[in-house]
Parts: sequence; C-alpha cells; structure tokens
Amino acid sequence: MGRIEGKVCLVTGGGGGLGRADAIRLAQEGGKVVITDVNVAGGEETAQLAGNGAIFIRQEVTDEDGWQQVLKQTADHFGKLNVLVNNAGIVVVKTVESTTTEEWRRVHAIMTDSVFFGMKYGIDLMKRNDDRNSIINISSTAAFLGYPPFFAYAASKGAVRSMTKSAAIHCQQSGYRIRVNSVHPGGIATAMVRQAQAEGGSTPRPADAGNAQPPGPGLGDPEDVANMVLFLASDESKHVNGAELLVDNGTVIQP
Repeated sequence: MGRIEGKVCLVTGGGGGLGRADAIRLAQEGGKVVITDVNVAGGEETAQLAGNGAIFIRQEVTDEDGWQQVLKQTADHFGKLNVLVNNAGIVVVKTVESTTTEEWRRVHAIMTDSVFFGMKYGIDLMKRNDDRNSIINISSTAAFLGYPPFFAYAASKGAVRSMTKSAAIHCQQSGYRIRVNSVHPGGIATAMVRQAQAEGGSTPRPADAGNAQPPGPGLGDPEDVANMVLFLASDESKHVNGAELLVDNGTVIQP
C-alpha cells in the first residue's frame, strides 16, 4: 500500500519542473494523478513517466470555465478529487520600475487567479466526498523576502500565501474535510529557475548581478519539493492546516 493509495490528485503545470516531480512522486505512492498544462507534449510525457493510470488534460489555468471542465473530467474519470496541487507558474525578471502592466497582469493571471479558481471549484468538488482531502498551493520564499528583479512573481506568491490561510480556515469553519497549506521552495534546479537566473544577470540594478539569484546554499532538487507535497497529500499530515512549509535549506532564516 502506498502512502496515498487510491487518492485522486490533480497537479497543474505538470509538463515539467516541480509539477512533473510532484506528479511522479504522488503516483509512486498510489495516487491516481491528473496532470494539466498548456505544454501538451510535456504533460503527456509526465503522465507516461508517472504511470499508475495517470492522465493528461490540456489546461490554461487562467480560464475559469476551463477549470470547471477539468474538474468535471477528473470526476468523470476517477469519480472524485482528493488532492489539488496548484503548481502552475511563470517568472518575469523585472523590477517594480521595469515591470509593464501587461506583464503584471499576466503573472497574476497564471499564479494568483489560477489558485483562486482551483480552490474555489476544487473545494466544491472535494466537499462532496467523506475522505480527508488536501489542497497544496505552491508559493515561494519570495513571499517572505525582497527579490527586486522578481517583483510581480514575488507579489503573486505573497497572495498565494495569504489566500491559503483564508481558505484553510474557511474549510475548517465550514466543516469540510479539506486542509489547505502552502509550500515555499527556495532555489530549485528547474528550467524556470535557471532561466530566471540567466535573465537576472542582465537586469540593470545597482547591486551585483549575482544578487538576482535566489539566496541560499545551492539549488535543491525537484524531488525535495515533491516529498513535501506527498506528505501534505497524505493523511500523515492530517493535523497540518493553514501552514506555510519552507523547502529552502535555511534560505529565509540566514543572517
């Protein structure tokens, strides 16, 4: 028996990076996984790598109606939803002065609006079953620290941190068997992080170019985050609710 045997899990942004690692780890421990992404080739590859009956559904996470369709397809295929991992994201390497309105709105559409839609409609589906259910929102250490070149990204991750707590208490007060937590990775070895590091090196600012990179002793592995996601998806974490869990090797607390 796996640690989440039979639980139905939906992972957004599963075409690569953290989402792929999450989907594979959940499937390894018995989860029935639905992977979504705009990257069809990547999402289908993740489903194959995950195995255990995992399926891929193309999804644009900024589309509210699309969220409802994806959740309906999930319920039609697997009968329910137990775990939602709101992982989809992008990064724009710009300061408060250089970020355009279009970039600001695009970042928030993908990483703030999508988490709202996922929780709003995911809760509605989850509350219909009698299982222990879990929503896991992927935030960032950027929600705690000042990252000048990642202005819109940091703002959206701060919103995810706050929304998580409000949703957690709402579910608790409503008597739903749904926990809501946020995970805050530091620098993790994914294509998105390496791209941000490369772009940050050319971002004009008075500080040294290396400061564009997330601080901390080296990059973590996607599996480090996936293991935290697995813990929160499992009933082992049944008394963890509204929490913010750092996966950063001490980044936030460094003097």
